Amino acid sequence: MKGEQHISSLVVLHRPESAAIVREFTAAHDALDIAAEGDSRCVLLCETDNQRAIVDHIDALTLLPGVINVSLVYHHVESADELDKPAMTMKSHQGADV
Repeated sequence: MKGEQHISSLVVLHRPESAAIVREFTAAHDALDIAAEGDSRCVLLCETDNQRAIVDHIDALTLLPGVINVSLVYHHVESADELDKPAMTMKSHQGADV
């Protein structure tokens, strides 16, 4: 078994002048991607192989200058083996019943 894959989303509330700092932090961490962005907030996608790494990213983000709050709004754990399997599409699902 390869372990687990943790997929989560974080809402980062920050001062408008701190957007570049949050972008730079995100770019420097492979586990993070910006999913949506506004003047004073953004949604980050976080994909890690353990729950502790999510908490570490949240802690580090809260310490950035101008960051007001970081909220975990979604967390899903999936077996890495399960993620390696092909996804079943509606077409393949309908063909399975025939």
